[in-house]
Amino acid sequence: MAARNDGNARGEDVLAPVTLAVGQEELLLDRAVQQVVAAARAADPDTDVRDLAPGELQPGTLAELTSPSLFAERKVVVVRQAQDLGADTVKDVKAYLAAPAEEITLVLLHAGGARGKGLLDAARKAKVREVACPKMTKPADRLAFVRAEFRFAGRSATPGACQALVDAIGSDLRELASACAQLAADVEGAIDEAVVARYYTGRAESSSFTVADRAVEGRAADALEALRWALATGVAPVLITSALAQGVRSIGRLASAPGGMRPADLARELGMPPWKVDRVRQQMRGWSADGVATALCAVAEADAAVKGGGYDPAYALEKAVVAIAAAARSR
Repeated sequence: MAARNDGNARGEDVLAPVTLAVGQEELLLDRAVQQVVAAARAADPDTDVRDLAPGELQPGTLAELTSPSLFAERKVVVVRQAQDLGADTVKDVKAYLAAPAEEITLVLLHAGGARGKGLLDAARKAKVREVACPKMTKPADRLAFVRAEFRFAGRSATPGACQALVDAIGSDLRELASACAQLAADVEGAIDEAVVARYYTGRAESSSFTVADRAVEGRAADALEALRWALATGVAPVLITSALAQGVRSIGRLASAPGGMRPADLARELGMPPWKVDRVRQQMRGWSADGVATALCAVAEADAAVKGGGYDPAYALEKAVVAIAAAARSR
């Protein structure tokens, strides 16, 4: 993602008659709406905004909302979850796409995919302004998002700071955006890892992946400290066993990968972003094949315990963490 994804589309006319926002990332969908509303109110402070909740657009409603006003006021009509519109309402929208009203901006929010594809295809055929709002499921996408947020705010953040913020906050884009805005507003000068640690150390240390990272690095004491903090702050035990399993499996996958591969090819082969390959390569020092097998058994036992097979999930996790840290020094 080369630029901040705040609803900017391929077209430049934010006040095009129709904007189609496609995707399932709520933050980006909301930003697409906010951008249109802000542009409309910049053109006319008295712009009337009608933001329709799912199910509110019924047959005939669109015609009422887009009918000429006595005072010729500008209006923005937002239709959420357009993929769920009924057949008769879809006919109304398709007819409107063929002849949009003046001084009206229609914003259609569509999840994409097969549901409601007829309306999606019709809007694209009409060459409406389109905004991509995809779910950011890959760590690299979230990292690019954070970098773009800082650039948009006119601030400089080191690569390490961006990665530390993603590690600390996780996958929630709203929280990432909020954290970027807070750091940009509060911190003078460059934003580095030390700054992120000062603001978000509690969040970072409570991460299930931090527990896993410390365990596979053989740092038993640090892993146990992170585990106890995670449990104390409400992290679900099943998320911790999942992170432990992922950490150990990553060690095993990298250890068994063909030798001599270029970094980019190796990342594709393992299905990991390059930064994670580098991290796992550092973590796998001291591991042996027997150590990986032992650690996987420890994770499996902990997983069974936290899912109802044991009396004390915290003890089961502590036992697994100690076993994994010991296995990390098995070579």
